[in-house]
Amino acid sequence: MNYARIVLGGLVAGVILNIGEVIVNDFLLKEQMTEMFRRFNLTPPAGSFIAIAVTLTFALGILLVWLYAMIRPRYGPGPKTAICAALVIWFVVGVYVNIIYGVMFGLGTTMIAIGMVWGLVQYCLATIAGAWVYKEA
Repeated sequence: MNYARIVLGGLVAGVILNIGEVIVNDFLLKEQMTEMFRRFNLTPPAGSFIAIAVTLTFALGILLVWLYAMIRPRYGPGPKTAICAALVIWFVVGVYVNIIYGVMFGLGTTMIAIGMVWGLVQYCLATIAGAWVYKEA
């Protein structure tokens, strides 16, 4: 595996994921997020939380491309393999977290569904972009 290309592709994927997170949280779900913070008497995220979230999202991008690189020899290079890698991480992160936290905090099916569908799209696009950058050593 070409680890330099995994990191480079992962950073590309991370940019796409971070942009996607801004769009979903600050635009698509803005009203629901504001209501959720009000309902739980929470301060909206800022400062160190945002820095940690952005950093972890870049790490997630690297993980997506690393998984792509791992399964690429068996499935072959290309978007189909990238989508397979994206589906694994989307299920682990997107489906699991949205359902568990949605039920725990009573977020409602609309917010959960938007989060899951948006996650599916952004994970696939990010992994395809990162896979495009990745080349074997």
